[in-house]
Amino acid sequence: KMKVYFANDLFNDATLMYNEHVVSKIEEELPDVEVYLPQRNDAINDKTQYADSLTIVKADYEELEDSDVLVAVIDSDDSGVALEIGMFYMMNKPIIGIYTDTRRIAYGNEQKKEAIDILGENQIAYTNLMVIGAIKERGELVDNHEEAIRLLKNLKSKEDL
Repeated sequence: KMKVYFANDLFNDATLMYNEHVVSKIEEELPDVEVYLPQRNDAINDKTQYADSLTIVKADYEELEDSDVLVAVIDSDDSGVALEIGMFYMMNKPIIGIYTDTRRIAYGNEQKKEAIDILGENQIAYTNLMVIGAIKERGELVDNHEEAIRLLKNLKSKEDL
């Protein structure tokens, strides 16, 4: 049975709802795939409780080790997600990155291109290139969750062969 680790930040209602939405879609479209969503792990992520740094890293590392594929949302440039990508990269396992940040779109807009050089006016998103490279080296970077689910289906069908 294929297991997916879903990584994204967990620190506001919008991302918590997005995470649940995407993971629910994965579970709906791939019912025989197990998905680990860290925010569902109350032992380490219930913010009304306490879990120290060693408990958190050990728990998430065990889940990463036990997973076959990492799906990582990189819109927030969260350091925890970057670490999860790095760990999974070192495990030599497939990574699917989701990057939906609309600020990435600047094609042909000369004002946006010129603003890059004006302090405080850069309107184009930056994403850590080492993180992008790790994703591309081990898998693919996509701009929507539907494409990520399509890639998961392809990986699942290869596993079933």
